[in-house]
Amino acid sequence: MASTHVLQPTKPGSLAALLWPALLAGAIIAAYVPTFLGLIDGPWQTEQEGHGPLIIVASLWLVWQSREKLRSASVSSAPVAGWTALLFGLVLMFLARIQQGLLTFEMASIIPVIVGCILLTAGWPTLRILAFPIGFIFFAVPMPDWIIDAATVPLKVFISDTVTRVLYSAGFPVAQNGVMIMIGSYQLLVKDACSGMNSIFALSAIGVFYAYAFRRQEKIRSLLLLLAIVPITILANFVRVFTLVLMAYYGGPDLLEGVVHDLTGIGLFVIAVILLFFFDAMMGLCSSLITRLRRRSGPEIKAQAT
Repeated sequence: MASTHVLQPTKPGSLAALLWPALLAGAIIAAYVPTFLGLIDGPWQTEQEGHGPLIIVASLWLVWQSREKLRSASVSSAPVAGWTALLFGLVLMFLARIQQGLLTFEMASIIPVIVGCILLTAGWPTLRILAFPIGFIFFAVPMPDWIIDAATVPLKVFISDTVTRVLYSAGFPVAQNGVMIMIGSYQLLVKDACSGMNSIFALSAIGVFYAYAFRRQEKIRSLLLLLAIVPITILANFVRVFTLVLMAYYGGPDLLEGVVHDLTGIGLFVIAVILLFFFDAMMGLCSSLITRLRRRSGPEIKAQAT
């Protein structure tokens, strides 16, 4: 009598089931090694894009935090959508790489590539779980110069004008011409680093990460927190330029060179982060007060009704 063999289904956690995802992950890492080397030697060394590596680490941490959900997620491959996203990402990477100097699009292509790989290996349920960690990688993509220039110039003019008006109201001998501030016998140029764009990018990443990780259930509070990022950054940068102008007035412009200028930049970012968390704390306090008032007014209304 001939013997029969029954094929056993592959378990989700078995070595065979992990081989295909592991091969895809290895292929992605190998394909994007030149991209990351270019970022390390270029944008990630600048003050503006230096937070890029931290974004990658934060995204991996969010994935690790979702490990229990990933284990319980059903596996259902979506080959059509997966191959579409994967091929789109690879074509974008190829075109950006042959043009050279387009690190923005080259780095951005990793997002559809990862999406395509997840859809091919695990499907939509897993992609929904990892949607935010994948999307958060966007903050590691260096912004194009034309976007930075378009936003930097108006910010510099606005901050220069505001600082000049405040100092003039306080009685200082100050005048302004574009981004040039004349105070006393000194002329100070408000540089790009003083526009606040560097802090806006980094603080936006911190705000989005904080809102998702700790305020995910409070939609309105998270939205208000994100909307406050740009005003807070502009306010902190106003404080920086205001301080630098006063230092130049009393100590001379040579005082602003080197370490002092860099320290004020670090101080600006620290002030912006503190203001962001202070704003969040104030919203929490207001929410608690409103809740208490509602609880107290509830029994009073019932008593009056009876």
